[in-house]
Amino acid sequence: MKMLKSMTGFGRFEASEGDRKVTVEIKSVNHRYLELGIKVPKKLNFLEGDIRNELKKYVERGKVDVFITYENQGEGNECVRYNPTLAREYFECYARISEDLGIENDVRTSYIMRSPDVITIENEADDEEIIKSLVIKAIDGAAERLVETRIAEGERLKTDLIKKLDGMVLNVQFITEKSPIIVEEYKEKITTRIHELLEETQIDEARIAQEVTMFADKVCVDEELVRLDSHIKAMKEALINGGTIGRRLDFIAQEMNREANTTLSKTSDQEISDKAIELKTDIEKVREQIQNIE
Repeated sequence: MKMLKSMTGFGRFEASEGDRKVTVEIKSVNHRYLELGIKVPKKLNFLEGDIRNELKKYVERGKVDVFITYENQGEGNECVRYNPTLAREYFECYARISEDLGIENDVRTSYIMRSPDVITIENEADDEEIIKSLVIKAIDGAAERLVETRIAEGERLKTDLIKKLDGMVLNVQFITEKSPIIVEEYKEKITTRIHELLEETQIDEARIAQEVTMFADKVCVDEELVRLDSHIKAMKEALINGGTIGRRLDFIAQEMNREANTTLSKTSDQEISDKAIELKTDIEKVREQIQNIE
């Protein structure tokens, strides 16, 4: 069974190696699609594509903001670089000068060392592969913690949504049981009214049956209730099975709202109206909550 995830979450992780340390913070909120906002130091710009690809392994929907900091305590350390090729060229050049001019070759090591670019002092370069490995490690750690919080929130949402759906089932059952009674009550009411008006005059039973049938057709919500019950069961099953179901749940909720609206518009009974309004209210609450499901 796949876990149900909320789109709200937070994760933080630090990865270090030697003088280097990478800190990653990830926070996410609900969004229709996946939107990644990545803030990294300029030094790590070359990794943005790798960071995006790594994050997509953990999240499918939501507005995800990623904040990455990088520290290197050893950065700025200077090192001496020796260019042996250039030193040899200088040495050979000095030797030719000595030979061409017929003078003593008094070139010493110290003289060659002072020749331009033979000995240079440079800042020690950072190893990009080490940085990449460290960043990916920190991304994975923060993303795993993000997913943990999203799953925990998703489970809370699932529990609350199922509770609401169970309450909606009771309202549907009430309307289903009450609807036939309304028709019978209407029949009794119209028969009594005709008796009062016509007194001893013969009553046209066929006409009464026709009126009752027309009324029953007008207020009948059997199809709406069957579809509504089916939608409730489908949503509950989807919640239990988990996975990335946010868009599907939103569609089901829209269909549920349509059936509840039709039920409310057809009824003239106060109790059924009250239950239909409760259904609409609960459906709206459900729609708000599932906006945060991945």
